[in-house]
Amino acid sequence: MSWIPFKIGQPKKQIVPKTVERDFEREYGKLQQLEEQTRKLQKDLKKSTDADLAMSKSAVKISLDLLSNPLCEQDQDFLNMVTALDTAMKRMDAFNQEKVNQIQKTVVEPLKKFGSVFPSLNMAVKRREQALQDYRRLQAKVEKYEEKEKTGPVLAKLHQAREELRPVRDDFEAKNKQLLDEMPRFYNSRLDYFQPSFESLIRAQVVYYSEMHKIFGDLTQQLDQPGHPDEQRERENEAKLSELRALSIVADD
Repeated sequence: MSWIPFKIGQPKKQIVPKTVERDFEREYGKLQQLEEQTRKLQKDLKKSTDADLAMSKSAVKISLDLLSNPLCEQDQDFLNMVTALDTAMKRMDAFNQEKVNQIQKTVVEPLKKFGSVFPSLNMAVKRREQALQDYRRLQAKVEKYEEKEKTGPVLAKLHQAREELRPVRDDFEAKNKQLLDEMPRFYNSRLDYFQPSFESLIRAQVVYYSEMHKIFGDLTQQLDQPGHPDEQRERENEAKLSELRALSIVADD
């Protein structure tokens, strides 16, 4: 919040105790930080879910591209492996979409609804600040007449200024009290509000990765060939690559 210094019409009397101002700034500062954190969390969740969807969609595309490779027509074993991969990737994509939908419904949407409260809160703070400006202006006006010689016209103006001040002062004090009462309550409510959403986020991730463990466990059983550990496959690939490098069309000049 921007606190505007007033050099004209400032009362000499301290109309708002410094402790009250400090309490107000502290509570409002906490809500400003909460608003920023809520906005950041919402953006980060969107980035995360977008990245998750892009990953699983890309995995499905890779398996489809492999299925259209001529090698699948020439080698039945390779076709079986790629078909198993394609099935696994499509299952992964389906569970991923389900996870993202769950997060959208139980986390992102509640975040949006929570964030929609802050504009009204900020407007209430602005109304309180405007009431404070009016209070200061009229208090300074009252003090000006109190310092003058008590003639009839001055006393009349002083009485009028005090009458003008009373409802403005009451309005400010009501707005100030309401905000000081409700801002801490709103801030503390975040725990009860967000806890179900964060629990849902954790559960969605647990369910998803449990399913991924099953999917890739099944895929591993289908793809594993007895007697062909990863080290042996790596040696075979290196041997084949050496043969390719020996061809005259790729030999170094």
